[in-house]
Amino acid sequence: MELTSSALVYVMVTFALLITAAVLWLWPRLAGSGPVHLFGRLGILTIIQVVLLAICGLTVNNTYGFYTSWHDLLAPDTSQLALGPVPGGKGGPPGGGTLVQPAEESGLSTVTDLPQGKPEEVGRVDSIRVTGKVTGLSDQMFIYLPPEYFNPKYSRERFPVLLALAGFPAPALALLSDLHTPQTAWDLQRTGRMAPTIVVLARPAVAAPRDTECVDVPGGPQSETWFAKDVPTALRSAYRVSRSAASWGVFGYSTGGACALRLALRDPDAYGAAAALHGDYQVVPDPWASGDLFGGNQELAQSYDLNWRLHNLPVPKSSLLIVSTRTEENYPATEQFLAAVAPITSAHPELTVDSLFLPDGGHTFDSWRRELPASLEWISDHLATPQDREPRT
Repeated sequence: MELTSSALVYVMVTFALLITAAVLWLWPRLAGSGPVHLFGRLGILTIIQVVLLAICGLTVNNTYGFYTSWHDLLAPDTSQLALGPVPGGKGGPPGGGTLVQPAEESGLSTVTDLPQGKPEEVGRVDSIRVTGKVTGLSDQMFIYLPPEYFNPKYSRERFPVLLALAGFPAPALALLSDLHTPQTAWDLQRTGRMAPTIVVLARPAVAAPRDTECVDVPGGPQSETWFAKDVPTALRSAYRVSRSAASWGVFGYSTGGACALRLALRDPDAYGAAAALHGDYQVVPDPWASGDLFGGNQELAQSYDLNWRLHNLPVPKSSLLIVSTRTEENYPATEQFLAAVAPITSAHPELTVDSLFLPDGGHTFDSWRRELPASLEWISDHLATPQDREPRT
């Protein structure tokens, strides 16, 4: 039974009700003053409190996605994983590689509105576990393979890739169940508004429950390296995806949107385009979720400030889309960023920045779902058609 399944919560609630009934039945029989009666009462109270805490913990975890599987909960330290060589096969879904493996515990079965049909007709969504060759980090993700991936006519073609990042502390599953990302991508692709694209769905919190904001933490999780180097390397080892950064894009909402902008501007050799829905432009300290990510190193913290970076470091070749609403809390910061970047894009045509604003809406999935189709169309238009092909066999 999966950690994130509703069935597990229902089982625990049923168990709690049975324990409560047992307490009502046993309590009069344990009313004596002897050691057996005393320890019996303590035992029953302990069991029912543990069960109630477990129900609360499961409910909170299902809501915020701190742990997406039993592996996350019981074996969170993946930095010591022994990694083998990159697998040689790149023709189809993973099964025997060391960097990408099928993942059974995912919650994918709870998503009921995925397109139904054969993979060569509607594509397919798989749950996978990706392991980093450089950082040693490991996390569960989802991958949407378009119908063309399974069509023999495209058997030698490589595909563009879109990395979609959830907000914090949402799990990768939120990109399917709440944002409907692969569902929308499939609809756009079948109507010709989006090129056949492989979409990888992940969470930014690779060291849950800590929010690492997609930065390389000194002495801690190397979150930026994970997304900029490990994830592309792993996916290229298992799927027919482009080797060129010009065919790789990154997209996200909230924290995922901020991560998308950082990755595109700091790692243009990994991602050539980014679309950010309601993202921030600098790493905002959060003592509860992230702590001091930079260990007091102000110079390092400054390098992750996008305004400072664009004005003080070489301008990268990249395409950015800023998406928000005019009633969003950080709308003034968005206006400030766009005003500051305008003269830079005029002087450096290798950097383009577009924007899209709805008249109203907040920091909610309702707003992000309305913004999603146009965002996916834009990023598809800014991903180069892969030029590399699979060799003939």
